[in-house]
Amino acid sequence: MRLTAKQVTWLKVLLHLAGLLPFIWLFWAASQGYFSADPAKDIQHFTGRMALKFLLATLLVAPLARYAKQPLLIRTRRLLGLWCFAWATLHLTSYTLLELGINNLALLGQELTTRPYLMLGAVSWLILLALAVTSTQWAQRKLGKRWQQLHNFVYLVVILAPIHYLWSVKILSPQPVIYAIIALALLAWRYKKFRQWWH
Repeated sequence: MRLTAKQVTWLKVLLHLAGLLPFIWLFWAASQGYFSADPAKDIQHFTGRMALKFLLATLLVAPLARYAKQPLLIRTRRLLGLWCFAWATLHLTSYTLLELGINNLALLGQELTTRPYLMLGAVSWLILLALAVTSTQWAQRKLGKRWQQLHNFVYLVVILAPIHYLWSVKILSPQPVIYAIIALALLAWRYKKFRQWWH
């Protein structure tokens, strides 16, 4: 049975809750002191993981819609992408304000050059910013063929973001490895599309 437009609307509501409720929990947990001795790092990792989850979910939509024969699922992709950008922005903001401090924002440029994993994260965020700004139908009409070329850069983010996560943890744990494996699987799923680019 295929999803109806009304069911997809309700699905979008659930996805909005999936993006919003963790933020409410994060604010509550921080106010209650539920984090470790380094709450700034906990918040950075939490927001980064949320961004990565929404990024992977965005890439999962197309193959899921195709193989489950649910074409209307594609309508959720923009929503997921925007939540990915929102959480990535929170991730960047939490690092900038909690790690560097509002009085030391000038250090951000120096940090980016001395810590390569931060540069990967910054590049990923800039790409997500470009995708978010051009996610409207108006932008799609205005850009024409260039719109798809621009939005194909999401695949670069899917490569850079897991590397950024793997590189940022001091002690390698299963979690960043799992995210990296899922990212590779979603990219491998599109190998035919990538092959066409080289022909």
